[in-house]
Amino acid sequence: MEEKRKMAGLFWHIAAALLFLVTAASTAGASTYYASDPNLGSARVVFQLNHGDIEFGFFPHVAPKTVEHIFKLVQLGCYNTNHFFRVDKGFVAQVADVMGGRKAPMNKEQEQQAEKSIVGEFSTVKHVRGILSMGRYSDPDSASSSFSILLGDAPHLDGQYAVFGRVTKGDDTLRKLEHLPTHKEGIFVMPIERIEILSTYYYDIDAESCEAEKSILKRRLSESASEVERWRRKCFA
Repeated sequence: MEEKRKMAGLFWHIAAALLFLVTAASTAGASTYYASDPNLGSARVVFQLNHGDIEFGFFPHVAPKTVEHIFKLVQLGCYNTNHFFRVDKGFVAQVADVMGGRKAPMNKEQEQQAEKSIVGEFSTVKHVRGILSMGRYSDPDSASSSFSILLGDAPHLDGQYAVFGRVTKGDDTLRKLEHLPTHKEGIFVMPIERIEILSTYYYDIDAESCEAEKSILKRRLSESASEVERWRRKCFA
């Protein structure tokens, strides 16, 4: 019963997002959180959580291989049904590796992309609030799909972890996450309840046609909904 209630909430969220997209493309160029960063490219990704949305952009000239890899994971829908496994107030909110963090099973193409590791593209960009930074093991070239959103300044990470983008909208959502109940497991501060990435979509702020862009956004979100529906049918079959 609880699982069905969560699924109902998920589909309501997707429906609401479709309505929101009617105006999203026309306001995409508006002044937003850190949107004026000169490192930002034109691609935008939106993670729709059960606590609100987080939008971010990429730094293609700072970490080109990392950006290409993460964006491909997004395009394949790999982050759908994944979660934030770590929320350390004032430090980071970290997205789980998609190979183990997703609820929905992965298809072959998703697995092939998710299994790749990326060379460490370390730069001089500072780790400050809103920055996206790859997670990794001790091997500097072991980054895969887990990454952190900085919730504060962390100069000790500078030059040690690959910065590849930053949040452009959704700082209010990040602040909500920082106030959720947590517990500590080893070095990690983790949320007590799962912070679900319900669905994801992406768009380009330089798209020439606003109507065409809205159509693309709707199609991508519908594809996310279809994937979740296939998973739901399998689970409740």
